[in-house]
Amino acid sequence: MTESSEWLIYRGAGEPHDGLDRLPAPPPWRDFAGRDTADTGADGSEDRRLGAHRHLAELHRPGAEELEMINAALYLRRPLLVTGSPGAGKSTLAHSVAYELGLGNVLRWPVVSRSTLQDGLYHYDAIARLQDVQIAAPQGTDPAAPGAPGSVEGIGGYIRLGPLGTALLPSDTPRVLLIDELDKSDIDLPNDLLNVLEEGEFAIPELERVADRLPGGEAEVLTADGRKARVRDGRVRCRAFPFVVLTSNGERDFPAPLMRRCIHLELGRPDHKRLATFVRAHLGDEAARAGDDLITHFLERSRSELVAADQLLNAIYLTDAAAPPSRDRLADLLIQRLDRPR
Repeated sequence: MTESSEWLIYRGAGEPHDGLDRLPAPPPWRDFAGRDTADTGADGSEDRRLGAHRHLAELHRPGAEELEMINAALYLRRPLLVTGSPGAGKSTLAHSVAYELGLGNVLRWPVVSRSTLQDGLYHYDAIARLQDVQIAAPQGTDPAAPGAPGSVEGIGGYIRLGPLGTALLPSDTPRVLLIDELDKSDIDLPNDLLNVLEEGEFAIPELERVADRLPGGEAEVLTADGRKARVRDGRVRCRAFPFVVLTSNGERDFPAPLMRRCIHLELGRPDHKRLATFVRAHLGDEAARAGDDLITHFLERSRSELVAADQLLNAIYLTDAAAPPSRDRLADLLIQRLDRPR
């Protein structure tokens, strides 16, 4: 092989080989083995995801204005609406606050065009409950007996809180909730969020109807992060309002009532110093120095094209593996514009 192709693992030669053994460790942001790292969450329990996402928090170095708006949202117990171009660090902000303040792992709700308020609050699996009743019936089990699938006491086992519902559970310290890319939602979702974000509570009608028949009026349900929580009288009411980060890539405007209830932070395009810090946090000092020319190239392109910092990381990560002829070509291939040419 030529020098420029020595880094290739897949060669397209049509013959099996052991090249996979030469594949280096994954980049830190794609290291899923890190999920095995155990850490302690805000409530003292073991949280394996917190360690996996710690590097996200260490990336964020906010400026003065950014710090002021984040703290304003904390003081006022208001959601923080963060807008900016892709890769500006909008999502990272939530991880940084959670890590520095010891608030446990971030609850994330990735919004798509089909997302509804119900998705964020809770899901009741009536079909699974009916199936369990049907399975138990031929075995002679009374479906209404305590602990049986059809019993009132067992209804909580078929309810799972969503990320927003979990964030509103009563606790002494707030949870951090990331509602990611709200601008991709259906037109109704921002308005539907208003009452829940204002009141800090919501009802679960399936539990409200049977609350008087539940022991102590409580049902045990599953949370979005896989734990168990008790819901009393069919309502979830927060004690400490969660730190809610709403992100938007600016693809649409939001209604005035939502904007009035939020603290708005606009993140500008990162400069050379911030990008170098970003690269250094992910890949180390040597990679940041070696990738200085790529950072400059990235900034030049960002003046006229929409590009994301993630693309820069991908290009710099491959700098050590690829020989110079391939390196320049890869940089252009990996740092592609995300908007359409005008």
